[in-house]
Amino acid sequence: MTTDHKAKDLDVITIGRSSVDLYGQQIGGRLEDMATLAKSVGGCPTNIAIGTARLGLKSALITRVGDEHMGRFIREQSAREGVEIAGIKTDPARLTALVILGVRDSDSFPLIFYRENCADMALEPADIDPALIKRAKAIVVTGTHFSRENTAAAQNKAIELARAHGGKIVFDIDYRPNLWGLAGHGAGESRYVSSAAVTERLQKILPLCDLIVGTLEEIRIASGCEDELAALRRIRELSQGTIVLKRGPMGCVVFPGAIPATVEDGIVGKGFPIEVYNVLGAGDAFMSGFLRGWLRDEPHGTSATWANACGALTVSRLLCSPEIPTWPELQFFLTQGSSYRSLRHDPALNHLHWATTRQGEWPSLMAFAIDHRAQLDVIADRVGAPRTRISNFKVLAVEAAAKVAAGRPGFGMLIDGSYGREALFRAADHGFWLGRPVEKPGSRPLRFETHDLGSHLAEWPLSHTIKCLCFYHPDDSAELRAEQEERLLILQDAATTAGRELLVEIIAGKNGKLGDGTVAGIISRLYDLGLRPDWWKLEPHATKTAWHNIGEVIRARDPLCRGVVLLGLEASEEALNEGFALAASEPIVKGFAVGRTIFADAAEAWLAGKIDDAAAIADMAGRFARLIQAWQRALAQHSRAA
Repeated sequence: MTTDHKAKDLDVITIGRSSVDLYGQQIGGRLEDMATLAKSVGGCPTNIAIGTARLGLKSALITRVGDEHMGRFIREQSAREGVEIAGIKTDPARLTALVILGVRDSDSFPLIFYRENCADMALEPADIDPALIKRAKAIVVTGTHFSRENTAAAQNKAIELARAHGGKIVFDIDYRPNLWGLAGHGAGESRYVSSAAVTERLQKILPLCDLIVGTLEEIRIASGCEDELAALRRIRELSQGTIVLKRGPMGCVVFPGAIPATVEDGIVGKGFPIEVYNVLGAGDAFMSGFLRGWLRDEPHGTSATWANACGALTVSRLLCSPEIPTWPELQFFLTQGSSYRSLRHDPALNHLHWATTRQGEWPSLMAFAIDHRAQLDVIADRVGAPRTRISNFKVLAVEAAAKVAAGRPGFGMLIDGSYGREALFRAADHGFWLGRPVEKPGSRPLRFETHDLGSHLAEWPLSHTIKCLCFYHPDDSAELRAEQEERLLILQDAATTAGRELLVEIIAGKNGKLGDGTVAGIISRLYDLGLRPDWWKLEPHATKTAWHNIGEVIRARDPLCRGVVLLGLEASEEALNEGFALAASEPIVKGFAVGRTIFADAAEAWLAGKIDDAAAIADMAGRFARLIQAWQRALAQHSRAA
C-alpha cells in the first residue's frame, strides 16, 4: 500500500445511485393525490457528495446519468454545489433514475423508485478511473450497488484501487429491500426484509472497510443477526473498521474498538430533539456531517454530534440534498441553537441556509433596466405608436445589452413580464442576471401586479430575481409606513416559499428630504422588521458619508447580503457619472441598474418610426457601454485613492 498525500486533493469520492427526486408538496396527502412536485438531486451517494461539499470537503461523484434533461440536471446541479463531476458518465442507452416521494404523516413517507434499467445501475468497472480514485483520501461505497454483478464489480475495483493508494474505505450500508428485488414497487418505504443472500454479499465487503455506517435495520442485514448487540459484535468479528449505529431521533453511537456490554457504552454524540418533518434524506445528511469530522481527524464524539446536527436540520425540512446544511449554518446551529422545535420555522436558520446555498456569485453587477411599463406607455402614446410595439422594443434592448456584455460575466437586465415576455426568453440566452418586477407601477402604498403572488412566482424560472420598488420615507404617516412594511414582509415570505432571490428597491427622495442617514435608517428599520433581501437597489446620494452609513448598516445586519445596485432616476449620463464616483467609495455597492438614461431617447425615436432596429440597438449599446466605463473608472479612481 502506498500513500501519496500530496496527490490527494479530494477528501472523498462517493459511488453509486444518482436520481432526480420529485417530492410531493401537499404534506399529509397520499402520493395518489399529489398535485405539484418539487425537483431535486437525489440518491444516497449523490446526496453525500453534495452534503460534504456544502460542509467544506472536496468531493467527487462516480455514477451514470442518462443523456437527457434529468441527467444534465444532476450534472449541472452537482457542479453548482462544488462537486467534481469528472466521474459522472453519460449513458446514451438508459434514462436517469427517478424517485417520487411524499410525506403522508409523522411515520409514513411513501416513495416509488423508477429504476428499471436506469443509468446508474449500468455502472461498470470501466467507469472507475484509477487516476481519480488515487486522488481521494476516502471513497464511499453503498449497499445498493452491491446488488448487481456489474455495479458490485465497479465498487470492488474502486476499493482495490483506493486501498492500493492508501485511501480509506467507507461503507454506507444503504439497505433498500426493493432495490434488491425483495419488495414490490409499492413498498419503496420498506426498510427491512431479512435475506441471507444479501447478508452474504455484504459481509464480503465488511473486512475491507475503515468506516461502516448503518441504521439498526442495516446493521442487522449486514450481520445476519436480529439482536442489536449481537449484530454489532458479528460485524466487529468481520471488520476492524469504526462502526457507527444510527438511531434516528436518539442520535448515534460510535464503536471504534471492541463492542461494549451495552450500546450506550459506545461513544454517543449530542442529540437534537426536534420535530421531524420528513425523515427521508436524514441518513445522507448524517453521513455528510460525520465525514466532515472523521476526515478531519476530529474526535468521534465531535463527528457524531456534527452528524446528528446535520440530520436534525435536514429532517426538519421537505427535500433531501437541498436541505443539507452548509458549514456556516451547521456552526451557527451548534453555537446558537434554536428556540424553535420546528426548525423550518426559525427565520435566522432559514436565512442562513438560503444565503449560503443560493446559486452564483456576483462580485459586480451592471444591469440594463427595461422593466418599465408606465413610462413606455407614455412614450408610445405621445408619439402615437401602438403599445403592442413596446414588446418588440424590449427585445432590441436585450440585443443591445448582449452586444455590450459580449458573453462576459457580471451583466444583467431588469425586464418585466408584461411587455417583456419575449425579451425575458431572449435574455436567458446570454447568461444575464435577470430581475423581474412584481409591484404595480408607481403604486404608493405598495401594490402588487397580481393578487395571488405565490402562484405567480411559481411560474418563474428559478434564476429570476424578484424586484420590488417601494416609495418609502421615514416622514410618511405611520399608517402608510405600516401598510408598506406589511406588504414587503408578505413579499419576502412569498419569495422564500418560491425559492427566488429578492431585490428591494427603495426610493425615498421623491417623497421627502434625503440626508446622510435617511436611507440607512430606512434599511435599519426594515431589518428590524425581519426583511432580508438578497439585493438592495438604491438612489444616488450626495455624499460618501451617506453611502458609508448604508454600508455599515447592511454589513452589521446581514453580512450575507449580495449588495447594492445604484438606480438612475432618468438622470443624465453626466449626473450618473457623479453619482458613480460617490457610490464607488462604498464596497457594498456592486454596480448599477439603470434604465431610462439608456433607452428613453431610442424608445421615442424608434416608436415614432424615426430610426430602425439597428440604430436603436446601437444607440442603447453606446449609452450602456459608456455607463459601464464610467462605473469602472469610478472604481479604479477610488482604488487608487485608497
